[in-house]
Amino acid sequence: MADPPAVLQRSRQGRAEILCLNRPDARNAMNPELSLAIENALDDIENDNEVAVVIITGSGPVFCAGADLKVVARGEGLAINAPKGGFGGLVQRDFPKPIIAAVNGPALAGGFELVLACDLVVAAETATFGLPEAKRGLLAAAGGPIRLARRVPLATALEIVMTGDPITAQRALELGLVNRLTDTPDQVVAEAVALAERIGENSPAAVRAGRKLTRAAAEVSEGEAWTLNAQLAAEVFRSGDAIEGATAFAEKRPPVWNS
Repeated sequence: MADPPAVLQRSRQGRAEILCLNRPDARNAMNPELSLAIENALDDIENDNEVAVVIITGSGPVFCAGADLKVVARGEGLAINAPKGGFGGLVQRDFPKPIIAAVNGPALAGGFELVLACDLVVAAETATFGLPEAKRGLLAAAGGPIRLARRVPLATALEIVMTGDPITAQRALELGLVNRLTDTPDQVVAEAVALAERIGENSPAAVRAGRKLTRAAAEVSEGEAWTLNAQLAAEVFRSGDAIEGATAFAEKRPPVWNS
């Protein structure tokens, strides 16, 4: 008998590592095995200098329907949280490389929370996003309310959380929760790869520092942000990429990054 398919499929295009949730018969619902597989993949990728960006997508028509309610009904819901990153191995992890969600279909409950934990989002126009936990007597506890309250108007965040009703991809784009839309679901990965390639052309040290500063600036005081700004600017300069970038520009050639 053939082995069952892996719950997480991994592939690479250029310097982008693609993680594909592969439980289509269960609407890619998160169970302990899948959550741990994502965490282990991120462990591999974190120190792999050949990978500049991670892309997360789903197989089949759904991105991720959230936690596997069969696991929750057995009283084993907490087992879905991986040791380092919590739900999906990601939502509580401080991962140093950019992560792009390529949302091919509905991203609901923990699936939406997984999207909110990513840095950038490419979505099909047919995708939907929502936190329906209140309809199931549950709390969206994988960061959804926390991140929504920081990224959209409070009244909008409250409506999404308290009604449990989904929003369209177009509405998510208008709210700034999505970066790019594609006409069809089968285009999201290619669009995410193109975005990853643009990022991968830049200095890894500068990308890491810029990402860290931008994410932190939304949560700390301006004084703290300036302190972090000085620290990160010094780190980028020490990497040698600042000199290489200026030299390559003057010599009219592509830079060769050292970081």
